[in-house]
Amino acid sequence: MPGPARPVRGRTGPGPGARPARRPGGPRPGAPKTIRLGSPRPRLRLVGVGLTLVMLAFVVRLVQVQAVDASTYAGKAERNRYVGQVLAAERGEITDRNGVALATSEDAYDITADPTMFAPDELKTDDGPEQAAALLAPILGADQEDLVRKLRPDNPSLRYVKLAGRQTPQVWTQIKDLKAALATKAETDRSTVNVLAGVFSVPTSKRVYPNNELAAGILGWVNAEGKGSGGVELQLDERLAGEEGKIRYAQSGGRLVPTAGSTETPAVPGDDIELTIDRDIQWAAQNAISEQVSESAADRGYVIVQDTRTGEVLAMANAPGFDPNDLSEADPRTLGNAAVQDAFEPGSTAKVLSMAAVLEENAATPGTHVVVPNRLHRGDRLFKDDIDHPTWYLTLNGVLAKSSNIGTILATGQLGKTQSQANKVLYDYLRRFGLGSRTGLDFPGETKGILAPPDQWSTSQQYTIPFGQGVSVNAMQAASVYSTIANGGVRVEPTLVRGSKGPDGHFTPAPKPERTRVVSEKTAKTLAQMLESVVDDEEGTGTKARIPGYRVAGKTGTANRVDPATGKYHGYTSSFAGFAPADKPRITVYCVIQNATRGSYFGGQICGPVFKQVMEFSLKTLQVPPTGAAPAALPVTFQP
Repeated sequence: MPGPARPVRGRTGPGPGARPARRPGGPRPGAPKTIRLGSPRPRLRLVGVGLTLVMLAFVVRLVQVQAVDASTYAGKAERNRYVGQVLAAERGEITDRNGVALATSEDAYDITADPTMFAPDELKTDDGPEQAAALLAPILGADQEDLVRKLRPDNPSLRYVKLAGRQTPQVWTQIKDLKAALATKAETDRSTVNVLAGVFSVPTSKRVYPNNELAAGILGWVNAEGKGSGGVELQLDERLAGEEGKIRYAQSGGRLVPTAGSTETPAVPGDDIELTIDRDIQWAAQNAISEQVSESAADRGYVIVQDTRTGEVLAMANAPGFDPNDLSEADPRTLGNAAVQDAFEPGSTAKVLSMAAVLEENAATPGTHVVVPNRLHRGDRLFKDDIDHPTWYLTLNGVLAKSSNIGTILATGQLGKTQSQANKVLYDYLRRFGLGSRTGLDFPGETKGILAPPDQWSTSQQYTIPFGQGVSVNAMQAASVYSTIANGGVRVEPTLVRGSKGPDGHFTPAPKPERTRVVSEKTAKTLAQMLESVVDDEEGTGTKARIPGYRVAGKTGTANRVDPATGKYHGYTSSFAGFAPADKPRITVYCVIQNATRGSYFGGQICGPVFKQVMEFSLKTLQVPPTGAAPAALPVTFQP
């Protein structure tokens, strides 16, 4: 077995496969240099110190925000984030008796602003209000300086101002688009300021009257604040307006933050109001009175149409009128409802009241003979009729038919043993018919007229009041007198409202009107026959009111007129009142024209045709059949 190898003597180089020995004296030429790494500890210390300083700054700031200045920053965040707005309730409609809209509402917006969002520290510019006003003024049609004053108020903490009310959706869309464009640009261009970030809108509605001037005196109008300011709009404002709601939501830069939540109290819509008015009859009445007022160059006129059985007012027209859609063009003297707001001396249409008292008290009958001289001396005056005439030999019916002032004075003198007693009896009947009291319509601005107690009547009033001078009424009161006679002597309180419909759609009828017997049915029927003589008899003063096929009861009136500007008599009040069919009454029409200055001023001549036109239309509209029986044809005169 071989032994261990032995070294070979005399050889100095490495053997095969051995690593060459390193040469003393440094590296070989061309070999790479060795890089020694420094200690990392100093650098780690430096980074640690830097991070500590940064964290310390954050901690200090956090303590300042959350502890030291917490309330200040919370208030600022709250102010910039949350916006509260009022939600306008939808105003109820006003319709005629058939549901035709007379007043309705369209969508609109109030343009509002938060002035605190225009402060220099918020917008980072000193002229934010000026820039915003320059953009908004041409869109809103508003004065630029006025907008600046609203956006920079004296009270720096003011959070809400209205820049413009009841603007169309198109206006708000234009502002909204401009606001969005500025916001988008501000996100990419730091030099751009969204000066409209503090402009907002509040949904509301704009009142619209689709028939323009039609029934404007009844409807009234709504002011810039959305409040009823005349007519039914004012009278029933609380019911029409509904209840406002509220909403509070988050915003940022003028934009809604949908994920931040909101709180809302919904608005409650107002009630819809249904009037007794018939739109078509209202149109006929308004057209007729407008034409006659224009033709007569009169100051004004009014027509009332009433259902004699129910007291419902079917039409109440005034001329000249106004368009509630645009009050800027309206004459202030035409605003309101003159048919219930004007007090005037009725003249001879009031003679029917005297005749009612005479008949009811059995002081005379339609055939009672009344000798009527050309002049009559009573008290301190000499009385006459509207024309000079020889002595007339009239029946009591003829006194009414020919509208004799003297005959009326003589007839009412029979109401008492003394003139004082007669005055008290007549006064009692005037009050029963509604004179000196409001009609029951509760209409804004309604006058109750003037009727002094009998112990305050002057010497002349004792004799003028029986023929309608020295006492004042409104047109609705006068119409109600004739409706009372037509209704068999029972006065039904006039009504303008049939009922209302709430947000739930339930219709609630208006309370039934009060009914009061004024004279007996016999007296009322006799008066109706006497009033027929005014229209049907050739001696009567109301022949222009005849309607073929119908029996018409009516009375003319031509009174001296008190000029409201001077308080003195000037011009005339012309009128015609009546009902049809006389034998089975259904409709009352009363027409008045104040201060006609062209053509005739007699009531029978200028108001008779208006009565006929309106009555004919109303009878046809309500499909009232023609009269069957012939008129009573009571005698007008007698042979002495």
